[in-house]
Amino acid sequence: MNETPPSLLGLTTYLMSKTGKAARGRLADRLAERGLRLWHMAVLAALTDFGPHVQRELAERLSIDRSDVVKIVDGLGAAGLVDRARDTADRRRVTVTVTPAGRELLERLKAEALAVQEDILAPLTARERAQLTALLLRVHDGALAGGQARAGR
Repeated sequence: MNETPPSLLGLTTYLMSKTGKAARGRLADRLAERGLRLWHMAVLAALTDFGPHVQRELAERLSIDRSDVVKIVDGLGAAGLVDRARDTADRRRVTVTVTPAGRELLERLKAEALAVQEDILAPLTARERAQLTALLLRVHDGALAGGQARAGR
């Protein structure tokens, strides 16, 4: 029985939040089976997509507290998924680089994420999925721009 108040079902932001929470939970469960969390995947993705990062810059890029990035990178480093190197000019700076094993793991994690996506989006046709993705990208970009995006682009 659906106990969601109908007035909430009329709010797109509510639906996005609830759907996102369900998807995030399912992916988090799959990652937990491997002893990982979503932040581990995010760090591997950022390093793979954007290249080596100083830990501080990685924290800023992902909006993660610096101390949390250190813990995440420590775990990934212990598993051989990232390498860390101190900057010879500034010993306080630590550059993090994804290893080949980290790249391989990220590919497996992306497959897990796609399986969750397939499950969540099962009610939609391929065309509807493409349309939803395009619309969500616009909403995402607008939200990041502080809601200043122009309508109808």
